[in-house]
Amino acid sequence: MRLTNTLSGAIETFRPLEDGRIGIYVCGVTPYEESHFGHAQYAIIFDAFIRYLRWDGAPGGGSEVTYVSNYTDIDDKVIDRAAELGRDPLDLVNDQIALWEQQQRALNLQEPDVRPRVTEHIETIVEAIERIIEAGYGYATAAGDVYYRVRAMADYGKLSHRNIEELRAGTRGEPGEGKEFPLDFALWKAMKPGEPNWPSPWGAGRPGWHIECSAMSQRYLGPSFDIHGGGADLVFPHHENEVAQAEAVSGPGSFAQIWLHNGLVQRDGEKMSKSIGNVVTVREALETWRPDALRLFVLEGHYRRPNNLTDEAMAAAGRGLDRLLAAVRDEGAGAGPASSAGPAERARFVEALEDDFSTPRALAAVFDLARTINRERDAGTDVRPAQAVLRELTGVLGLTLDATDAGEDGLNAVALSKLAARHEVACGGSDAETTIEALLARRQQAREERDFALADAIRADLADAGIEVEDTPRGARWSAAR
Repeated sequence: MRLTNTLSGAIETFRPLEDGRIGIYVCGVTPYEESHFGHAQYAIIFDAFIRYLRWDGAPGGGSEVTYVSNYTDIDDKVIDRAAELGRDPLDLVNDQIALWEQQQRALNLQEPDVRPRVTEHIETIVEAIERIIEAGYGYATAAGDVYYRVRAMADYGKLSHRNIEELRAGTRGEPGEGKEFPLDFALWKAMKPGEPNWPSPWGAGRPGWHIECSAMSQRYLGPSFDIHGGGADLVFPHHENEVAQAEAVSGPGSFAQIWLHNGLVQRDGEKMSKSIGNVVTVREALETWRPDALRLFVLEGHYRRPNNLTDEAMAAAGRGLDRLLAAVRDEGAGAGPASSAGPAERARFVEALEDDFSTPRALAAVFDLARTINRERDAGTDVRPAQAVLRELTGVLGLTLDATDAGEDGLNAVALSKLAARHEVACGGSDAETTIEALLARRQQAREERDFALADAIRADLADAGIEVEDTPRGARWSAAR
């Protein structure tokens, strides 16, 4: 497998440190307010990546993956937001974590194998800071703060491909109180009145942001592990400082072997920003669009590039989802021979994901297979073998292809049941799909009875309910309209 390694700036062949086993750490959220769609994007990308690595159909038959993703549940942002709301910081983060985990389930995201919280790993973090000081890369101040000595690391800046002087030119002012150098960053912050704090050899306080992830990742994955991931906005300073902290103790070239960074989300061509007022929360996204459509939107772009969230792009993702739903819908085996489609598309799918995890090319193979299934089914071919392959490949990308798992743009079972009652149709079930099939059966009966007015009325009412009907040689086919 070839992956773009931020550390080298090149596409490299990925070889796990241990055959058949892969350790991955992905920086999680700081839960001081609702998660936004950028959080959903990184989570979807790495979820699909890990599903693929674990898939039996991947070269080598799949790997044993240990996936670790943290919660930064104590931080300046958490403390400031809690103060604004008049809440206890830890109560605030607990509520936001519960909401985010509910949203992760709605997005069909796998749970990480380990979800470490900073507040539950203070001892691990303190021990990591002590080792950094012992190695000569950290120093404590009289005020009880501890800083990392940036100039002690000869290759500081190698992840972001900048040197110390370039980085220093972008800073303002002189070193802070007790700092030796402007770029030195906090490993431990002395307690301030009213803030959560924990004991340490340097006095009560709390960890700095960067030390948390390097300490927790190494606790669960070891001094050296395979892949570290996160958004492109974390390359500097967060991930740069993680490398410096870890390699101060474990040595040059240790820590993560491959650094994967995903592009960020824009809204209508602009950076999502509170100041602009264009931030889309995960809650808003799930209320507006179907989870599978959101996942398709993310994966139709390459993970390293920015993604532009627009209503038009989401409408296109919805239409793509409907084509996949139409292809896997059970409409009979067909009297003809079994379809030979599937193996070629599967090979293209694997080739694409092995090449820097190119989900756009992988999805192109998936949509070609769906197109073949729809065409062959109309010709009477038994498409069930091809449908099984399509289900398998879309499952690798985390798509559920559940037509009834919808947001406001999906199937409205209540509205459809009222429509069935209007046309005196017995549904035989309470779900939306069963109701649609019953209405289409009644429409077909009306056509056979040459009651075209009723047939047209049913079709028009379905269109009003957001259901498009297409007549094919093998009968009517429906999809959720956009």
